[in-house]
Amino acid sequence: MELRIRGERAVLAGPGGEHAREVDPRRLAIGADLAQALHEWARVASAVSRTGPDAEVAGSVVSQRGRQLAGRLAAVMGTTVRFIDPVSGVETVVEPPPRDPASPPRPPGEPRLARHRREPTPWFTGLTVSAFAAVLVVVAMLALTTTLARETSGWLAVLAAVVVTGGITPSLWLGRSLPILRWAVFGAAAGLVVAWAGVLAIVF
Repeated sequence: MELRIRGERAVLAGPGGEHAREVDPRRLAIGADLAQALHEWARVASAVSRTGPDAEVAGSVVSQRGRQLAGRLAAVMGTTVRFIDPVSGVETVVEPPPRDPASPPRPPGEPRLARHRREPTPWFTGLTVSAFAAVLVVVAMLALTTTLARETSGWLAVLAAVVVTGGITPSLWLGRSLPILRWAVFGAAAGLVVAWAGVLAIVF
């Protein structure tokens, strides 16, 4: 099976190369959450691809998210998934996880699900990382805005804040569900909100 992007949609294709029949993930028994995540990734990947080579950070997050979704897809479908990075063009083949011999056999037609042991949420460490990311974003945004407002004009400072916000938003959106990175993402998103309040206060 091959994971592809057509326009801003994710599609899955069987063997046969470019002429293979493509199927919308929502039509397969992979779960609504995974199908929705695949389409969200495809939309962001298409947007990042259009920005060119300048969006290196966003491109790396898109690549990491794509490999993660390909791994989930291989686990659910129980088959090998071929994934071509939409940013770098690197091809990756993801194998399904080996089946535990001690586990009971799957009923016919039931997709194979990856088994994950639930672990306690690291609230203290996670919130510490979130707070650090929020402070970093607030300080950086306010320093940029203050300098531009003092040296040039307030409208240029607002424009710079808009560019910075638009540049990191795709990375924040993709990283919101990654187990470790999401703490920094939540903190950076909160820092953006607080920073914008400061930007408007400085400019106006």
